[in-house]
Amino acid sequence: MNHFSPANNYGVLTEPATLTIQRLLPGPIERVWAYLTDSNLRKQWLAAGDMTLLLGAPFELVWRNDELSNPPGQRPEGFPAEHRLQSEITELDAPHTLGISWGNTGGVTFTLQAQGDKVLLSIVHRRLPDRSTTLNVSAGWHMHLDVLAATLAQQAVPQFWSGWLALKQEYTQRIPE
Repeated sequence: MNHFSPANNYGVLTEPATLTIQRLLPGPIERVWAYLTDSNLRKQWLAAGDMTLLLGAPFELVWRNDELSNPPGQRPEGFPAEHRLQSEITELDAPHTLGISWGNTGGVTFTLQAQGDKVLLSIVHRRLPDRSTTLNVSAGWHMHLDVLAATLAQQAVPQFWSGWLALKQEYTQRIPE
């Protein structure tokens, strides 16, 4: 973990099917906002996809997690090299709040809050349909935020897949059945 993150980087269930995860990142807020909204920057830590910043605007997210670290580690069985998700902007208050639809869940909200020269990024992923999805999403957001934090701090990016696998095991212990 890097020195820009709080001591406890783990997401928590703030409601039975809602994951909340936060990370303190190097700012300023406009820089972190760009890493949420600009495809070329977002693909460095999460997923590519051009986004028109208008409420209701559709866009596609394209994950290529093998490209997030070098080496990426061994991709788990059943995970494709590329994953695509059709989405839509559901909430927008630049540069503080971005809400997007997210497949069969209740969507994701990103909230940015300036804290001195740092930015607190809060991610709330709502209505996760089952425990398996919750575990995958928890480990996923955690690992993607580790990559974002390292990228913003200009530090070495952690190996994605081995980190994700270790985090999934940890979340299996942390999140009740």
